[in-house]
Amino acid sequence: MESEFYQLKAKKPNGEILEMKSYKGKTVLIVNTATKCGLAPQFDGLETLHQKYKDKGLVVLGFPSAQFLNQEPETNETVEEACKINHGVTFQLTEKIDVNGKNTHPVFAYLKSKKGGFLGNRIKWNFTKFLIDKNGNPVKRFAPTDKPEKIEEDILKLINS
Repeated sequence: MESEFYQLKAKKPNGEILEMKSYKGKTVLIVNTATKCGLAPQFDGLETLHQKYKDKGLVVLGFPSAQFLNQEPETNETVEEACKINHGVTFQLTEKIDVNGKNTHPVFAYLKSKKGGFLGNRIKWNFTKFLIDKNGNPVKRFAPTDKPEKIEEDILKLINS
């Protein structure tokens, strides 16, 4: 049976539809991001992972969110440029979304239902990360403070499996 993950969609900042089914057979790292967060230097580490493993089947997806102290002041129109200028980001970003509450984006509702965290299903802060295997199964959830370098080993296991 096909993973529910592949039935989900998101929108790029320009409004174009991004279908998760286009990532079948890939290892996917999903992160809720914010450009003004104290953890924003993680954009650099995420971009490093993207560059290092994109040709081996890793997809990094950043979902900007302003739900934590409004630390994503950028608009859908400016978020990609801000991430590129400040952190060299070339991995795919989506439009701004909610990760908690009644307007939780379906991708995050799904991921939280499969991989609860310290606060139950709630996302605690920016840069919570979810690692999804080549079959669309969420494998692991990482805390906001888990640096991208720290999860490289887990990524490698999935890429090489």
